[in-house]
Amino acid sequence: MTTENDAPADEHGGPWLTSGELDSWLSVVRLMTRLPWAIDAQLQRDADLSMVEYMALAMLSEAAGRTLRMSTLAENTSTSLSRLSHMVKRLESRGYVRREPDPADGRFTNAILLPAGMAKLESAAPAHVAFVRRLVVDNLSGERLRRLGQDAERILGRIDSPAR
Repeated sequence: MTTENDAPADEHGGPWLTSGELDSWLSVVRLMTRLPWAIDAQLQRDADLSMVEYMALAMLSEAAGRTLRMSTLAENTSTSLSRLSHMVKRLESRGYVRREPDPADGRFTNAILLPAGMAKLESAAPAHVAFVRRLVVDNLSGERLRRLGQDAERILGRIDSPAR
């Protein structure tokens, strides 16, 4: 007798996804694709910022001295150092950030949030938070939102673990 858990094995010896697992996985894939697009579109429309630009400004605003090493900012925004460098250059040209050598170790470069960047973040935040609330937060109970966050952290832990 075959159950849903007795799915055929693939060439790597692992079982194929069951119908229910596949449906859930495809929902996650659509969410991973469409949510960043929707957030990016809202930020572009309302604040003339991309999602990654907003994230970088927000992370700098929370950092001590509103300063982070570029390498740390790249990691925290899930962006390559090269892509982040181009983005920070654009933010610099708009007067939102500046780069300078890290005084503790000149081999590194720091990104520093400037007052105009903080003002831009503060003006963008209300509409952005309202949008995120409408799309995600208000659609889930407090418990489901907490569990979604925990599940996301568990998956991120797998992604970030050295034994991938």
